[in-house]
Amino acid sequence: MEKKVFYGMSVLGIVSIFALIGCGGGSSSSGISYNKQVLDIDFKATDSINNRAAYVTSQCYTKTTDDNNNIHNPCFTCHINSETPNYINDFELQEVLDFGDYTKVNRFTNLFKDRTQAVNNISDEKILNYIRENNYKDSNNNLILANKLNNIPSNWDVNENGKWDGYTPDCYFNFDNEGFDKKPNGEYTGWRAFAYYPFLGTFWPTNGSTDDVLIRLAKEFQQDSNGVFNKEIYKINLAIVESLIKRKDIDLENSVDENLYQVDLDNNGTLSTASKIVYNWNKYSYNETTGKYYNFSMSYVGLAKTLLESNTYLIGPGRYPKDTEFLHTVRYIDIDKTNDTIKMASRMKELRYGKKYTWLGDWEMENATSAEVKDKNDFPDRIRTIQGNTEEGLLTGLGWVYQGFIEDENGELRPQNYEETQYCIGCHSGIGATTDSTFVFQRKFDNAHFQKGWYHWSQDTNGLKGILEPKTPDDRYEYTLYLEQNQAGDEFRNNSEIMEKFFDNEGNLLNDQVQIMRENIAYLLYPSTKRALELNKAYKVIVDEQSFIYGRDAHVKPVQNVEKEIKDIGSSTGIIAVKYE
Repeated sequence: MEKKVFYGMSVLGIVSIFALIGCGGGSSSSGISYNKQVLDIDFKATDSINNRAAYVTSQCYTKTTDDNNNIHNPCFTCHINSETPNYINDFELQEVLDFGDYTKVNRFTNLFKDRTQAVNNISDEKILNYIRENNYKDSNNNLILANKLNNIPSNWDVNENGKWDGYTPDCYFNFDNEGFDKKPNGEYTGWRAFAYYPFLGTFWPTNGSTDDVLIRLAKEFQQDSNGVFNKEIYKINLAIVESLIKRKDIDLENSVDENLYQVDLDNNGTLSTASKIVYNWNKYSYNETTGKYYNFSMSYVGLAKTLLESNTYLIGPGRYPKDTEFLHTVRYIDIDKTNDTIKMASRMKELRYGKKYTWLGDWEMENATSAEVKDKNDFPDRIRTIQGNTEEGLLTGLGWVYQGFIEDENGELRPQNYEETQYCIGCHSGIGATTDSTFVFQRKFDNAHFQKGWYHWSQDTNGLKGILEPKTPDDRYEYTLYLEQNQAGDEFRNNSEIMEKFFDNEGNLLNDQVQIMRENIAYLLYPSTKRALELNKAYKVIVDEQSFIYGRDAHVKPVQNVEKEIKDIGSSTGIIAVKYE
């Protein structure tokens, strides 16, 4: 066995060592064998070995013009006009190839690999056995990764203080009939699962993964004025946050006596029985003498109400309160033969975590965005500086920290290193499509759905079956708009199943297929069993190589509709930008 070692200096002058082990043959814990090379991960590096601009994702290199001069626009999904306090408003990026001298090169070279042989060497039985293993919890409900982090391996201990200083998993994925997670002893963890319309393109299951998202507000939002946990107060505060994020009225799960909380939740001018949170935002006042904000037109309840009045926590439209957390798992696609459909696999590909660690005012958000834009205009070839490390996560510059865990070559979850985590930062801090740096809570199902939208996908065997197509902010059918603009079902135009199902030979969208999808989004979003298994195998090959820094998009054949290098920086994409009115 030959071991090749590559050296590179980080920005802090630390030598980062990546070992590429060339193996004549290899096997994983699942018994899957084929020729492979394994990249050894440097967890202490604070610079990148392959791509110093990994925050520019692989999808950004998509060819927008095909061989027949047809224009394809998947770009609007991320680059779109935004609503304050998201000041990015980058819809114009749909129309121009806005790359720099460094970022013009597509360093996600996994896109161009042919994985046919490696995929063919993995049987259906072996991949199904593999994805049905739980790599998060053991049979005694112990959290496997948490136990590792509590006894931290030395190569994960970036600051060498003998303990893990980042997020330690504390969700048990043990949900009650309202989506609340519980510990084995019955205590609530604060995490709550919710169902949502999958974001466009990459996050559709037909393109390679299933996923779920959970939210947790700070403990003060879960407590009454005496600091005692109160589930009803927590539910009300979550509804208030949902109203602020969606900027609309939100039905309460149960009628609420406003006198108990001294908050006019339905904004009708009296304290009575409220059935909904009425969104009614007016700019609050500022007392120059005390330095405090006051006269809020909307308020939290319980202890959070008191802390709002003291300005320990603040409130605003399109904003989560400080200390809000999200947990996002990305998983393989399992097959549910009894329900003739796919389902979420037990095995996690990734565990992603985000926390809003500080509250930025409107002027701070605007200044941060303006400074980024000015820097880009003045120094177009300058690489963005992203603060953080493997252990504590990476900062967005907009008040959030993100951290991820991903499979090692044995299928066990490990921390993502600096470069691997950069892949998450660009989307969560540099595009118009997000609300307070997030993608999904604004897409949460409403009260008309199962468990009023508060459930984990594992709690409803129907999954996305029977769910109606969502609409855009300006009342257009969202998935239909994506198909019309992109003339495909993914950014790379690599999903042949959707192409064959929804388009004729001339690339025209088939209205009869769209009408079926309008009543059942699973018709579009779910892959066939064959495709699901192929994509599972293709991703497993990347896991075995540990080559995530070269791209983690699952495919078998080389992707054709992607540039290896942008030849004409600043030129037109040919797209006429989509905007939401």
